[in-house]
Amino acid sequence: MDALLVAKSAGALSDKYRLSIVLALSQQESLPFADVQQLTGLSQPCVSHHLKILTDSGLVQTRKCGRCLSLILNREAMGQLATFLDNLR
Repeated sequence: MDALLVAKSAGALSDKYRLSIVLALSQQESLPFADVQQLTGLSQPCVSHHLKILTDSGLVQTRKCGRCLSLILNREAMGQLATFLDNLR
């Protein structure tokens, strides 16, 4: 994982709402957008902003199923980030 991706990932995880979204996704295969709103208690535009940051970092992917949007954790990117961090020890 190169330095730019690490910086984007670290920035994406630096917010408590985004971190809670990633933690919830680590426990589930996918998470509907409406559930993210309930989880965070944020408005739809605010959740959309946080999701854009997470998707731009590559840590989260979206899947559209009809009119519903679901979030999926990019486990490969999370593994690369974990390896990078582990190599710092």
